[in-house]
Amino acid sequence: MNPAYPFVSERAEHRCEYCHAPELVFNFPFEVEHIVPLRQGGATTEANLALACRSCNLRKGVQTTGVDPSSGAEVRLFDPRQDRWPDHFYADLDTGELIGLTTIGRATLAALRMNGEPQRAARRLWLRLGLFP
Repeated sequence: MNPAYPFVSERAEHRCEYCHAPELVFNFPFEVEHIVPLRQGGATTEANLALACRSCNLRKGVQTTGVDPSSGAEVRLFDPRQDRWPDHFYADLDTGELIGLTTIGRATLAALRMNGEPQRAARRLWLRLGLFP
């Protein structure tokens, strides 16, 4: 396990800092990921680490930018250390879909493919259990 996990997971309140999945319902700890990848000059510091579910971490990979599907503009992805989640995302409580409120939110949703049917179904279940948002 990553030695930064205890600090990063506590700071994230045991939620994926991208899709807000609750770590509690998974049978393994979430991953500590580099917001700016090491390959791109990112450092292993508290300010550059985020808690991510496996899906978000795999899909983010080394990406730091994405394309906003509404405008076609390339913008930086959501940064949990710089950005507030509710400023960029809204969860539709009926459908379980995450809605991007900004170019950053929409680009992040698209890049991390956060609204597939499995993700939406899981969110609807988490809502019924009181674990989301």
